[in-house]
Amino acid sequence: MPGDAAPTAPRASAEPLASAYDVALLDLDGVVYIGSSAVAGAADSLAKAKAGGMRVAFVTNNASRTPSAIAAQLAGLGVPAGAADVITSAQAGARLLAERLDRGAAVLVVGGMGLRAAVRERGFRPVSVASERPAAVIEGYAPDLSYSLLAEGALAVQAGALFVVSNADKTLPTARGRQPGNGAMSRVIATAAGQEPLVAGKPEPPLHAEAVARTGASRPLVVGDRLDTDIQGAVRVGADSMLVLTGVTRPADAVLAPPHQRPTYLAPDLTGLLTPHPPVTRADAGFACGGWHARWQPPRLVLGGGGDPMDGLRALCAASWAADGVTAAAVAPALTRLGW
Repeated sequence: MPGDAAPTAPRASAEPLASAYDVALLDLDGVVYIGSSAVAGAADSLAKAKAGGMRVAFVTNNASRTPSAIAAQLAGLGVPAGAADVITSAQAGARLLAERLDRGAAVLVVGGMGLRAAVRERGFRPVSVASERPAAVIEGYAPDLSYSLLAEGALAVQAGALFVVSNADKTLPTARGRQPGNGAMSRVIATAAGQEPLVAGKPEPPLHAEAVARTGASRPLVVGDRLDTDIQGAVRVGADSMLVLTGVTRPADAVLAPPHQRPTYLAPDLTGLLTPHPPVTRADAGFACGGWHARWQPPRLVLGGGGDPMDGLRALCAASWAADGVTAAAVAPALTRLGW
């Protein structure tokens, strides 16, 4: 059940999370797919979670594509989804505009089709040049975003237009490595105009609010692979979260996570929705989970026992989160023992 926003240890659940929560708010890249390929077992896990009564929705910071296009991609990967199951930062950004502007206002869209569609859905008139005197500029990632459109956005913001960006992710994970994300691209307008934007996407609250409003969730579980967006966003709004290790975040990152980025639950992948989560208990000046025991013995975290490596990781997280001064070097030997 929902509880502490910033856990001091991974939480237990006596029942599978798919029955403890009504809606899973799932990040996409790194959770359901990576690039153009499905994460192994993701489709099967989601099908089983839905069969167990959990509804699923897909919540993404990527504003470049429409919900229907994302749903079609998911269906092609074996994950049945409709447009209504996809919530984007473009939609959250358009809601921010709707809360501040009159319907029918001109909005300069610096981004792709997903952003333009979200602006139209809210009753605004998308434009592409500052000479239209737009009431707002909304900017979001698009792979073909041009200098000229960024320049038009900067000119409009300098002239007094409200400035909203879909998200502030500094990087975008791809099969070739990390490339510049929207956070990097939006700095062009912010720097040139001397104006900081309102941010709609994770970890800021608007996208979570949009997801809850569109799904009607009463007990949502945020599921993600990034501490600085998915998990931090959940902590910020007091929602429970599950971190999966199929994307950006590595086990060492979870162990070293600061309070505002600590997940409620840890799982190797989306199978974490289908099983109970074991308790982490205090024991022998440290923490125990399953067959593992971890304690902070400066200058390192000491891990003993055996069993499921995820239980060892949970024990390590608890020991680290309860201590001060834990470093990557202090964690490395214990993680090596777990095979990471």
